Amino acid sequence: MSRRQLERGAALRGMIGPEGVEPLPGPDSDADRDCAVLHIDMDAFFAGVERLEHPETRGRPIIVGGTGPRGVVSSADYIARSYGVHSAMPMVRALRLCPDAVVFPPDGPAYRRVSEAVMDILRSVTPEVEPVSLDEAFLDVSGARRRLGSPVRIAELIRRRVREEQRLTCSVGVAATKFVAKLASTQCKPDGLLLVPTAQVTAFLHPLPVGALWGVGDKTEQALTRLGLHTVGDVARISPQTLRHEFGAALGDRLAALSHGRDDRPVVPSTPDKSIGAEETFPRDVDDTGLIHRELLRLSEKVARRVRASGQVGRTVVVKLRRADFTTITRSRTLPEPTDVAREINAAARELYAAAGLERVRLRLVGVRVEGLMPAAEAHRQLSIGEPETGWREAERAMDAVTRRFGPDAIRPAALAKREENDV
Repeated sequence: MSRRQLERGAALRGMIGPEGVEPLPGPDSDADRDCAVLHIDMDAFFAGVERLEHPETRGRPIIVGGTGPRGVVSSADYIARSYGVHSAMPMVRALRLCPDAVVFPPDGPAYRRVSEAVMDILRSVTPEVEPVSLDEAFLDVSGARRRLGSPVRIAELIRRRVREEQRLTCSVGVAATKFVAKLASTQCKPDGLLLVPTAQVTAFLHPLPVGALWGVGDKTEQALTRLGLHTVGDVARISPQTLRHEFGAALGDRLAALSHGRDDRPVVPSTPDKSIGAEETFPRDVDDTGLIHRELLRLSEKVARRVRASGQVGRTVVVKLRRADFTTITRSRTLPEPTDVAREINAAARELYAAAGLERVRLRLVGVRVEGLMPAAEAHRQLSIGEPETGWREAERAMDAVTRRFGPDAIRPAALAKREENDV
């Protein structure tokens, strides 16, 4: 079961008690005494930012996503969701369900700008902030209690500041573990707050469907259902040995632990990116090698800019190639030295594409990703004999400065400019 299927139609603001949702504890209560983990989840974040940018859309449904024949929904506000629209839905279907929706293409810079402002609010509460994506984060507020009060009071403070300072709403789950806190925030969307006291964790978890368990995808959910396990409580009542036998030691043990609300993952502040990538779905299936080469170059340029902006370099280049029949192939190559140079990333990407044997095969999607990231300051690069100390890296950094000042279309490789001329 997906996250959207777990969301309720109306926000909850309270705590899980023996009889269900109860009012939040008063200032002298210790119901949240050991519930120091908060999960902050912005409500329909991309759509909310677009609403702020376009106040004339007030009262109308908003959908954010690609508008081409293969465009998909990235985000939908709660008006559009009431028509059945959800993320990852084909845009064509979304507009059939909600024909009056206003559609906006994703505006990454605007979303990142607002996300940074929200993260600043969270970090003003505690440095123990683990961003999960642009619109959600975990907090450990153990160290902020003496200064700001109980976890529930801190959650209320965050919700109030986000509303007043950013004119957006967020939902907050409060619990003793990351797993339960995230489920709580999902259950109380939109614009809700839900505390799950440790004593009530099993009462909260056990009625939920097995798809609520972290890491359970469609295939695992189907396997659990075949075993007659439909709820989290069903999983909790089966022996861990049986789960290990059916799903292997790692997954079996994790399912057993989570079904009882046990999750020992700590909040890890500022986790660095493990990889940086970009991909593109073509409007029509493509078998033109030249066009695919240009797309690999464009994606390599985009990825390299993001790697440089993060202050990192990467060692492994990965290409993702999806055929017209949706078969997806990935190929990777580890470079002799870590890089943040688009020319080097693109060279590896083209070689990987050629080695995959898919030239003249119709492709639906291509992607480029750099893995094995490390801080650029920690990477040592050995110059070859006769190699100049300045070159492509310095040229691309100069290009970064131009794009920061004049926009991403101000300067680009000639091959990409030629493509646009041919398309006119």
